[in-house]
Amino acid sequence: MISVMVVDDHPMWRDGVARDLAERGFEVRATAPDAESAVRIARAVRPDVVLMDLNLGSTSGVAAIRGIVAALTGTRVLVLSASGEHADVLEAVKAGASGYLVKSASAAELVDAVTRTATGDAVFTPGLAGLVLGEYRRMAAEPEDSAPRLSERETEVLRLVAKGLTARQIADRLVLSHRTVENHVQSTLRKLQLHNRVELARYAIEHGLDADS
Repeated sequence: MISVMVVDDHPMWRDGVARDLAERGFEVRATAPDAESAVRIARAVRPDVVLMDLNLGSTSGVAAIRGIVAALTGTRVLVLSASGEHADVLEAVKAGASGYLVKSASAAELVDAVTRTATGDAVFTPGLAGLVLGEYRRMAAEPEDSAPRLSERETEVLRLVAKGLTARQIADRLVLSHRTVENHVQSTLRKLQLHNRVELARYAIEHGLDADS
């Protein structure tokens, strides 16, 4: 069972989302109304996924994203926001969010997004994934002198992550189990000191691994 936490400053929306997820088989461990309590509660309940609004009254969810990602390596943050503004999307991803969904998403889309986020996929409302990867291409940094050493298989998986394939698609492509692909992804994240697949895709793009070989 995937455990979740819902962060939103509107009680009716927060409780409604929590109830919908619980009815669909998720374990809702907690809810929170603001950024400060979100980080504190997340540390206590350690959910698989934090569903985070960006506009939390007088505070921003971006600060909570940073705090949660820094404190809990096993917890992923999926933004659920009314805003689809490019600046908000990029700010959330740079803070460590694994994905971004707008509140106009259907219940089925939300369930799918939370499930995929829990398994490590980077999930975005259609149209936003291209924005994020395009921005990372523009931000591509100069090559590092001392890049961490990845195995041949880790590099192969990383190349497919950069091309936008999900873990299951990578498993099918390389004739591996889903668990083996996830192990390679987690190992690569640790070696590169990254937090999620979005940052992993950025690293791959910066190093030219998204190009056809």
